[in-house]
Amino acid sequence: METLEFIIYPDGRVQETVTGIIGSSCAEVTAAIEEKLGQVVSCEPTSEHFAQVMQSAETVLHQPSYSEW
Repeated sequence: METLEFIIYPDGRVQETVTGIIGSSCAEVTAAIEEKLGQVVSCEPTSEHFAQVMQSAETVLHQPSYSEW
């Protein structure tokens, strides 16, 4: 599940935490929100940022068998 959590501090700072998005696509998801909030002072990528989506590709070779009749 993808979640965005925002903590707004009394001094106006906003802490944003993104979970459930694998890879760097979280920047695309949050770009519009961050633009409305103001200047980004710091960014700390999580382990999910560096994770890669696992893709499974299997090749099945079918070799017909012939009977020796």
